[in-house]
Amino acid sequence: MSATDITAPIESARPALGVVERYLSLWVALAMAGGIALGQFAPAPFHALGQATIAQVNLPVAGLVWLMIIPMLLKIDLAALGQVRSQWRGIGVTLLINWAVKPFSMAALGWLFIGHVFRPFLPAGQIDSYIAGLILLAAAPCTAMVFVWSNLLDGEPHFTLSQVALNDSIMVVAFAPLVGLLLGLSSITVPWATLLLSVVLYIVIPVIIAQLWRRWLIARSQAALATVLRILGPVSLGALLATLVLLFGLQGEQIIAQPLVILLLAVPILIQVYFNAGLAYWLNRQCGVAFNVAGPSALIGASNFFELAVATAIGLFGFQSGAALATVVGVLIEVPVMLSVVHLVRRSRGWYERGARV
Repeated sequence: MSATDITAPIESARPALGVVERYLSLWVALAMAGGIALGQFAPAPFHALGQATIAQVNLPVAGLVWLMIIPMLLKIDLAALGQVRSQWRGIGVTLLINWAVKPFSMAALGWLFIGHVFRPFLPAGQIDSYIAGLILLAAAPCTAMVFVWSNLLDGEPHFTLSQVALNDSIMVVAFAPLVGLLLGLSSITVPWATLLLSVVLYIVIPVIIAQLWRRWLIARSQAALATVLRILGPVSLGALLATLVLLFGLQGEQIIAQPLVILLLAVPILIQVYFNAGLAYWLNRQCGVAFNVAGPSALIGASNFFELAVATAIGLFGFQSGAALATVVGVLIEVPVMLSVVHLVRRSRGWYERGARV
């Protein structure tokens, strides 16, 4: 049985694109603008929500992430995860991009753009700190929001879950040495509480909730599962937009105060996202990987675990440092940029499937 066969009953229950999905880019832009405006005119509620943290993990954001990803996790049958072994080529490509390409390409782009091209336009004392923040962002691959991007592509959900879990496992042992190497430090202080709590909050607990709920629904009927998935679709995307309002409301002051710095820091981040996504997508095509695996592979290869990056930057360099600001820029552009990657991958499906080597 193929991975496509495994998910066929659930995929057939996927509703047609509604107004929210069809115009998602517009709603994202409005949410970003609305968040900045609300953060300026009513800062107190945003400050209160921003301070609701444990180990530098924001609990309101975690709750919204649950609403985003649990509907996607409901589609996953854990008993079928063993079939992912047949997708070893897609897994290999994603691991190559995440751990052997992305951190080093970001270090090179940071050195080129921040250290040289944009140096005259940036505070001289923060140049190295900005580069460090970019490296921290690239060295922490894949967040729970990958489930959202994969769902928008009709990606293979079992592959997505297994790749996220594998990256989280590797990150526990590889993040500190990799960042230490790229930053030239003999040792770094990794916020282990943040790392472990993020994995538990964003992956472990939602998976448990989704699987228990899935079993209960299937015990009633497949139709019950399909009905719940149809109802939760708008809830998931609504939570995505609410997350944007919250993040941009919290960071609106920095955006308004330092627009040029934000714009310049975004340049290497944008380049590395499109470069790594494109490279992963092309390598999967060369390896004959199915589109519903290649799409999530490209998205996982390009996305970042920004919660860990921000926490590490604050712990190493301070809240007001250039490193912290650089990781926050990654947070701000994550959703619109990944949506653009989703759009490009969807539009190129015909090209991909015509040229994939079987």
